[in-house]
Amino acid sequence: MTDEKDGAAVRFPPPFVYLLAVALGALLQWLVFPLPLALSTSLRIGVAAVASLLGIALVASAFGLFRRIGQDPAPWTTTPEIVSTGIYRVTRNPMYVGMALIQLGIGVGAANGWIVALIPLVLFVIYTIAVRHEEAYLERKFGEGYLVYKRSVRRWI
Repeated sequence: MTDEKDGAAVRFPPPFVYLLAVALGALLQWLVFPLPLALSTSLRIGVAAVASLLGIALVASAFGLFRRIGQDPAPWTTTPEIVSTGIYRVTRNPMYVGMALIQLGIGVGAANGWIVALIPLVLFVIYTIAVRHEEAYLERKFGEGYLVYKRSVRRWI
């Protein structure tokens, strides 16, 4: 395999799925019917802040680890080694989990139930367009080493 073809068959940037879901949630709230979240303002802001900060921390931790070891975090690029340290000891997909938490924070902060309700659909889409391709690629490339890692660390949380 050459480096040009050595990567997961991910064709659509996963962060855009989260952005599209937030935009769709906003449109549904505005054009279809409101799906408000019945939380006090202080609770809403607190939950939104905690979810968003945790999501940012997960994404930053994973991204920083990739940069420190010299790997490109883009899922369609070559993976020279399995990353199993840092946050990757807890979840195999901290960037996707982190982006879901940020989406949760945005939805709760905006009191938009649509944005929150779309999270399971987004995770299904992320699995379909990215995770399954990434896992298949890593299994082909690293074989038993990746299977051992996969058995010991959960996909999401």
